[in-house]
Amino acid sequence: MTSQVGSEPIVRVQHVHRIYHLSGEDIHAINDVTLDISSGRMTAIVGRSGSGKTTFLNLIAGLDDPDEGEVWFDGRALKTMRDPERLLLRRERIGFVFQNFGLLPLLSAAENVGVPLRMRQMARHDREERVRQALEWVGLAERARHRPYELSGGEQQRVAIARALAAQPSIILADEPTGQLDSQTGRRILELMRRLVVEQGITVVIVSHDPQVMEEADVVHELRDGRLIDTRYKANGQSSV
Repeated sequence: MTSQVGSEPIVRVQHVHRIYHLSGEDIHAINDVTLDISSGRMTAIVGRSGSGKTTFLNLIAGLDDPDEGEVWFDGRALKTMRDPERLLLRRERIGFVFQNFGLLPLLSAAENVGVPLRMRQMARHDREERVRQALEWVGLAERARHRPYELSGGEQQRVAIARALAAQPSIILADEPTGQLDSQTGRRILELMRRLVVEQGITVVIVSHDPQVMEEADVVHELRDGRLIDTRYKANGQSSV
């Protein structure tokens, strides 16, 4: 897989609104956001708690629908996709990494990594080889038989990254991947995610309020009260609102 920096955006968001109705009040979780997410880059969506970061992630994954505006994935509007098509998109093209790791406690590391491949009904030999390669890539080949409770927090998150990697997605969406880790372990996880971009050509989008994420990302989009207030680019120092 090769990086495609400079190609058409893998995700395009235009004038998107998401409004929740709570106790007779309209809450604008996302308020007229327009931005592109380029292929082959690490993009950070940052902001304080309640700024709309997770809602935004759900919208670009097709887990939620905007009230206004449109979201495109690889040139196709999500609103034109039926639920089975969206499910296939998430299964085949999108990997997920969560703050709480999202591992099944009774399964070994290898079995957890293999779950998305089982859902694809991949042949056993091919699945086991893909799992082996993914665990080796994150440095956990020797921990393949361990269950989550036998692993440190950093190791559990590396298993989660291996699970996403094994599915060979076009994009990985990570929701606060360093949120439960100390700063040193969080740094190692971010370095691993940087390698996903550089070595695997996978687009990575991280939702976070961790300053380390902002330092590592190629592009930083900052949300406040559901609005996009700033975009910063690492390469050339360009900034726009």
